[in-house]
Amino acid sequence: MKTALYDCTLRDGTQGEGVNLSVEDKLRIAQRLDEFGFHYIEGGWPGSNPKDAEFFERARGMTFVNAKLAAFGSTRKAGGRCEDDAQIRMLLEAGTPVVTMVAKTSPLHVTHVLETTLEENLLMIAESVAWCKAAGREVIHDAEHFFDGYKLDREYALATLRAASDAGADWLTLCDTNGGTMPWEIEAIVRDVATTLAGARLGIHTHNDSGVGVANALAAVRAGCAQVQATINGIGERVGNCDMVATLANLRLKMGDECVSDERLRGLTELSRYVFEVANLAHDIRHPYVGQSAFAHKGGIHVAAILKLEESYQHIDPARVGNQKRVLVSELSGRGNVAYKAKAFGLDADSAEVRQVLGQIKDMESRGFFFEGADATLELMLRRAQPNHLKVFELIDFMVVVESRAGRGMLSEASVKMKVDDEISHTVAEGDGPVHALDLAMRKALLPHYPKLRKMRLTDYKVRIIDSDHATGATTRVTIDSTDGRRSWTTVGCSSNIVDASWQALADSFEYALVVA
Repeated sequence: MKTALYDCTLRDGTQGEGVNLSVEDKLRIAQRLDEFGFHYIEGGWPGSNPKDAEFFERARGMTFVNAKLAAFGSTRKAGGRCEDDAQIRMLLEAGTPVVTMVAKTSPLHVTHVLETTLEENLLMIAESVAWCKAAGREVIHDAEHFFDGYKLDREYALATLRAASDAGADWLTLCDTNGGTMPWEIEAIVRDVATTLAGARLGIHTHNDSGVGVANALAAVRAGCAQVQATINGIGERVGNCDMVATLANLRLKMGDECVSDERLRGLTELSRYVFEVANLAHDIRHPYVGQSAFAHKGGIHVAAILKLEESYQHIDPARVGNQKRVLVSELSGRGNVAYKAKAFGLDADSAEVRQVLGQIKDMESRGFFFEGADATLELMLRRAQPNHLKVFELIDFMVVVESRAGRGMLSEASVKMKVDDEISHTVAEGDGPVHALDLAMRKALLPHYPKLRKMRLTDYKVRIIDSDHATGATTRVTIDSTDGRRSWTTVGCSSNIVDASWQALADSFEYALVVA
């Protein structure tokens, strides 16, 4: 079995709230989808907006090795002719080898949305498909609202498919446009269609409004569909489309489908994150198969088990989709979690120091610390517990002043006294805020001893209030992301004083840059 993968991220995906792709974005994603091995890429609706028209114009100069590019449109207007229909003309002028045409299949939509007759709708389908086939195109017929229409009037819904099939449509795609159909309904209806229209090539297009978009697509494939339409990461209208990432992974790994090679499947995590980045969307850490947390283990019992047998708490080897196992450390951790981290950091995992650090972690997390995303602070704790640990610097004291001065507005000034190589440095710096001032003052003290810090910079600073019921006296957790251009790391600090919490995270970031990075 080899299901055809039809990606509609560049059209249906862009209809999702907060999703906006430029022409350049669409071209880049199209190229990546082709490299991954998709069979069809839906580029957009050439008659709907100038951006899509430009996309198809520029796409003519691209070479697609694996995928066929499809232009999306609708049947001719009611009462008109294909040769006079501007939308049909632009659809063909897009110059793609494939045309995907959406048509109504539910009597409710035909009479109330199109405001035409059931007979005219059948003519619209047949004539539009025939017109595009005569122009030499592969035609995919998207039967919109098919499952709702089938439940309302089975005979008419099937009649719309026959009209498209008899006119030469290469694919009949059954669409759960409102996303309200359940998997067992999908499977039963698809089986009926496959039996009634024997020989027709069927596709499935589902939405995730009921949270079963992927399950519906898989049920449809089981029942006879040979093509799946979906979007990368499930972006799309309302709550989103069927998630192509989870769908193709399930097809390949759970159903033995040869929709994609094992080699290309290893690029799935990278593909998912690439599309998130290009679309300027936050990564879903809990995304099945490819999320940062997809193979993250936190409970001590779980970690103890996977250290002995990885598949004990993992449904697949994460490397098969290009992801990796992660062991988290928290108050729920057992010794195995910390031992795993120590080993990963190149430290003695069986030492008494590891047990000591575990006790510290449990105590610190009870006070608001959070180490799951702050591996740098955790590694420093493990290193500091080692008998041979050498301090690269030592804080004696610091002071931060924030005031409003006439003619200058707000002013932040930090004074830092540090001991480095048995030498005491006392530096002062002004900054845009207290953390910026502390950062600059620390650099003044450390740079003469550690020139490598010139490459280090802070990339993100986050504040989280832990116990908001304490109002302005609440405990504050600060995380800081840093990089030296080669590696990136995250540190954490926690205190009822936001400046103190910031200092803890900042000092750890500098120490990590000197000791590890």
